[in-house]
Amino acid sequence: MFTGPIEDRLAIRELHEVYGDGVVRFDAETWGSVWADDADWDFMGMELKGRDAIVEVWLGAMANFDAVSFSCVPASIEVTGNTATSRVQTQEVLKGKDGSTRMLGGLYTDELEKRDGAWVYTKRAFQVIAEYNPVEG
Repeated sequence: MFTGPIEDRLAIRELHEVYGDGVVRFDAETWGSVWADDADWDFMGMELKGRDAIVEVWLGAMANFDAVSFSCVPASIEVTGNTATSRVQTQEVLKGKDGSTRMLGGLYTDELEKRDGAWVYTKRAFQVIAEYNPVEG
């Protein structure tokens, strides 16, 4: 579940945390910094290619919210040389511009590479595991 050099695993964990910080602060520069230029993102069935396209879709999605609380817990980080895989569990509270509130539990499945000394996502897939909307019950 957790294999490879501790310094690489720590750097990957911090990458996940930078991602979350970008979400909470609606900061596209921070959020986009974690992606490789040629990254792939499977976002709930939508296949995106390249950091620019990924950030553009993310900005569109984030425009629907007044606030987002996002936390993540790495469930697995496996490093082999300059590549790695990880799984990350998430908890999100989303306050919509329409007044709605949603709570999500999600799972990211990741592929990463160490490029120019820094870890980046090369492929990331997200799926909703559980969802609760208090308005709908």
